[in-house]
Amino acid sequence: MKFSRNVENCEFSPFRKFHEAALEAEAKGRKIYHVNIGQPDIVTPQAFFDEVRRFDLPVLEYAPARGEPALVRAIQKYYADLNMPFEEEDILITNGGSEALQIVINCILEPGDEILMPEPYYSNYRTMVHTVGATIRTVPTYAKDGYHYANRELIESGITERTRAIMCTNPGNPTGTVLTHEEMRMMVDIAKEHNLFIIGDEAYREFVYDGGPLQSLGEFVDAPDNVVVIDTVSKRFSACGARIGCLLTRNKELMFHAMKYAQCRLCVPTIDQLASAALYTVGSDYFTATREEYKRRRDTTMRKIKEIPGVVCECPKGAFYIMAELPIDNSEDFQYWMLEEFEDNGETLMFTPAESFYETPGRGKNEIRLAYVLKEKDMERAMELLAKGIEQYNAR
Repeated sequence: MKFSRNVENCEFSPFRKFHEAALEAEAKGRKIYHVNIGQPDIVTPQAFFDEVRRFDLPVLEYAPARGEPALVRAIQKYYADLNMPFEEEDILITNGGSEALQIVINCILEPGDEILMPEPYYSNYRTMVHTVGATIRTVPTYAKDGYHYANRELIESGITERTRAIMCTNPGNPTGTVLTHEEMRMMVDIAKEHNLFIIGDEAYREFVYDGGPLQSLGEFVDAPDNVVVIDTVSKRFSACGARIGCLLTRNKELMFHAMKYAQCRLCVPTIDQLASAALYTVGSDYFTATREEYKRRRDTTMRKIKEIPGVVCECPKGAFYIMAELPIDNSEDFQYWMLEEFEDNGETLMFTPAESFYETPGRGKNEIRLAYVLKEKDMERAMELLAKGIEQYNAR
């Protein structure tokens, strides 16, 4: 049987690659500290569950293809409170931020087109781009520079006649890099000057640890045709399983085309939308407490990882990830070894090898991503296991 060339060019998620090895380790009685995926342990606000319990309509009907009006208005108000005006028609509710991204990519890319993004990048972008036959062109960044990429010369050197868009994940996954307002302004200006879309994947917007107001590409109202914002309740409200995201753009033509895909998939689950609308009534104290908790975890993790000889790692300013270059030869081999052979008092560690975050062959082989989604004492222990693992791995 023949299959699509596009799907054959896609890869499985690297976050599931070591699943079987992890199951075997657990079957041996080992405890695994999971810092490999961004699954928060922060409690989801009670407002979500209260709204689910209140749902009492006799028929669970289709929701509107654009989204439940209550949720659309809640998101509109959230942005208005940040001085970012959007009309209701500028907002499309999606099955998580992932569907929002996939819809945008389907609307703006075709075979032979390119999308420019800094590497390392969130590896699922690769699947989204390859499903439409387009390619990723990268802006290289490095651990020693804190994975900084907002440099006009560097960005413009990657733009070709086939470039259609710039991907801007801010705060960054997997790097935790955060753009300043001036850097965002520069990125938007580049998109305007080259007639490109600039897509802001802002799933981690609330998690910035150096103070200042919340930022978004949505504030640049002077670029209505260029700016696309991807948002989600997953990380902000620790509601990953709700699968509620949204696409925001003032580009009327883009939204016109996006609605074709929205109507094709009929709708986003009704109850999850209504419950997510209730999340937007949660007060700012929730975000403040969550942000402070993640900052403590970040600082604890950085303090411990800096004690490991040979590690190259700059302190991230946002999200809840740390990218680190390790004094090892191959992080995938190291991860398999940690799961299959290493243990310390019956415990071991699971992280994400970073090669899958790179487009350039050979890059990321000795880098890893850590998600500081465990409590401080657990992050301390995780870094102790990492240190002992590196020492024993290199002494083999």
